[in-house]
Amino acid sequence: MPPPRKRLSLAGRRAQLLSVGARLFAELPYEDVLMEDVARQAEISRALLYRHFPSKQALFAAVYQEAADRLLAQTRLDPADSLLEQLVQGMDVHLDYFVANRNAVIAANRALAGDPVIQTIVTGELDALRARLLAALPLADENARAALSAVLRSWLVFVQVLVVDWLVEETCTRTELRDVCVGAALGAMRPLLGEAAIP
Repeated sequence: MPPPRKRLSLAGRRAQLLSVGARLFAELPYEDVLMEDVARQAEISRALLYRHFPSKQALFAAVYQEAADRLLAQTRLDPADSLLEQLVQGMDVHLDYFVANRNAVIAANRALAGDPVIQTIVTGELDALRARLLAALPLADENARAALSAVLRSWLVFVQVLVVDWLVEETCTRTELRDVCVGAALGAMRPLLGEAAIP
């Protein structure tokens, strides 16, 4: 006779389901992840799973939000570091996650690109990164801040598209990809910040 299943608190069960979902969404394309597989691996009924997450889309959104929060927490923009060091560190943290979770990242940016909940998560992360970068830059006035904000918004979208394309087909090395993204940021900001801020 199998041992009785351990009862978990609501928070504990949600954390367990997010962990199982994160692993499956990382391992498999979005369309191949089935809610019955999530329930089976969590050793619960589908009915219980659906009480926590009413759809696969809702589970994916919760998994992706948790990942975005974790990435932001790990992205350290230390004013003591140079702008180059901050950009390299931020890109490395994100690329490590993107490579390890290729299928989830592709799903969020391709299969679920039209989903408003997923896009709100993606946009929220990009806006938070832009705000952090702006706060770390030596800005003389509000006009410079507005101009750099627009540049950074465009750069983050450029990085998003380039990295997702690279995850689908690796046309260069990871280091080359990172250096292209960092170089694009420095090149775009140099006319506004000057050579002193960006050597």
